[in-house]
Amino acid sequence: MKNTCVEVRPQKSETAAKAVFGFAAVFSVIAVFAIIFFIFYASVPAFREIGVFNFLFGRLWAPDKEFLPVSGRFGILPMIVGSLCVTAGAVLLGGGSGVFTAMFMSKFCPAKLKGVLGHLINFLAGIPSIIYGFFGITILIPVMDRISPTGSGMGILASSVILGVMILPTVTSITKDSLDAVPREIFEGALALGASKEQAAFKTVLPAAKSGVLTALVLGTGRAVGETMAVLMVAGNSAAFPTSVFSNIRTLTINMVLEMAYASPGSLHRNALIATGAVLLVFILILNLLLGLLRRKKRERRSREKPLNIPDEGGAAPAKSYNFRETGTFTRLLKYLSAGITAAIVLVLTAIIGFILIKGLPAINFKFLFGPSGNAGASLRPAFVTTGMLILIALAVALPVGIGAAIYLSEYAKPDTRLVKTIRLFTETLAGMPSIIFGFFGVIFFCEFMKMGVSVLAGGLTLSLIILPTVIRSTEESIIAVPHALREASLALGAGKLRTIFKVVLPSAISGIVTSVILGIGRIVGESAALIYTAGAVVYTPDALTDRGASFAVMMWMFSSEGLYMSYAYGTAAVLLIFVAVLNTLIALLKNGFERGKKP
Repeated sequence: MKNTCVEVRPQKSETAAKAVFGFAAVFSVIAVFAIIFFIFYASVPAFREIGVFNFLFGRLWAPDKEFLPVSGRFGILPMIVGSLCVTAGAVLLGGGSGVFTAMFMSKFCPAKLKGVLGHLINFLAGIPSIIYGFFGITILIPVMDRISPTGSGMGILASSVILGVMILPTVTSITKDSLDAVPREIFEGALALGASKEQAAFKTVLPAAKSGVLTALVLGTGRAVGETMAVLMVAGNSAAFPTSVFSNIRTLTINMVLEMAYASPGSLHRNALIATGAVLLVFILILNLLLGLLRRKKRERRSREKPLNIPDEGGAAPAKSYNFRETGTFTRLLKYLSAGITAAIVLVLTAIIGFILIKGLPAINFKFLFGPSGNAGASLRPAFVTTGMLILIALAVALPVGIGAAIYLSEYAKPDTRLVKTIRLFTETLAGMPSIIFGFFGVIFFCEFMKMGVSVLAGGLTLSLIILPTVIRSTEESIIAVPHALREASLALGAGKLRTIFKVVLPSAISGIVTSVILGIGRIVGESAALIYTAGAVVYTPDALTDRGASFAVMMWMFSSEGLYMSYAYGTAAVLLIFVAVLNTLIALLKNGFERGKKP
């Protein structure tokens, strides 16, 4: 019998692949540092000439009045106050409503309605911000005009309502997940102690999920602080201190996007706008730091707590007792309040969808969709071409980098190491940055530093950074869900790790990868603030990547900004809603197919 020799292949390819995947994972860290560096570096001239104190606490923003001293005409304190007021109002309205909606969906909703409500909330989350702003200016503002003592409905209250509706899906989804994650035994234990279902939900489950609720509120706050286009359309855009809820205001994001087109490169005005972005970036970084602390405390508490507060056999009963009956009426009222708020949200969503479709569908025809577009008449043909080009560019960059990062985090990196924690922190930071910050970075880095100019290419590369965290997280979750037995079987058959990843793991995780692609396309289709000054806002069809072009959301903003093409704006809004509905349907089908595939 001859001895058989097993030839061991060199592992150079494995080492090289690990290095490539590691670089892809670290790319998020590089991107965040690059954004912070370029934004703050471009802000230095403004801080130096105006003065940090004068810039932050100055009460006057008047860039056109050259006779005023520099320190007197570039103050952003009114914008800071306006941002804080609108954010507080949005969190109060949308955050509170989101928590109550999550409570209803988690503990009181009939089983047959849970899936429907979940799809509605997801649809609400997928609606582009420009549509919320358009709905606000056409429906909400006329109502506000009637009740406003000044006769103008624009201002803090209108902005807070619109932002509240926008952040509600985020707060609802995260809060519901946190409530569902509370062990069932805690809820049942409260019932066993004599509590009603309402008392058990509000007195035991909700406090047990408080860290998740706080996380949802912080994320909602970050969304509200960074929102641009929706607030731009309903805030009134007055750079003055607010005196009432109907006061016209200007937020930091509005100040950036409103005047960027009029600020010449290298001027103090433009540097002051970039410095405004730096201040906004500081706010977002502080919120992300707070979010990281909350998540760390949540993990630490879970590691310390026992699953149930039940004494050991033969031990004494817990010393602390609860009297649930004292607040039974109040908790029942909270239940009815949750149901009422959920019903109101469904009505609002139905109103938005119905209004847009009723107004927009009659405007849709072949000429409007695919006809020639120019100064003589506009159509959506440039938007179809531009959006398609943006999708291809963004996915060509974000997809390989995101998948590579997910492979490294799930297959190569040791869990809970400092490197992995750093990568995850910076990925979350990248995900939490407002799109207007990405837009300013795109202008500074891609358009000017890389000499691309305002072009579809610059816009696509900017979008790749925006969708990168989505690709990483969705792909990583799918890879982690692949059973280890498949990997072990592949390795046992003689396949190397790299071959196992590409032949076994990635095909098994294809649903998550496709989901990340669909989510990325949805974000690209609805994006506007990051594209206005990177890709352009024109009604012409681009012939090359170096040409300017306008996406669907930017085209809608152009149609509605002057009020001259409102029928076109309604039609574009209807097209966007149809896109969102199709994408949400695809995601739901993928999830259902994946869940059926996991069943034996």
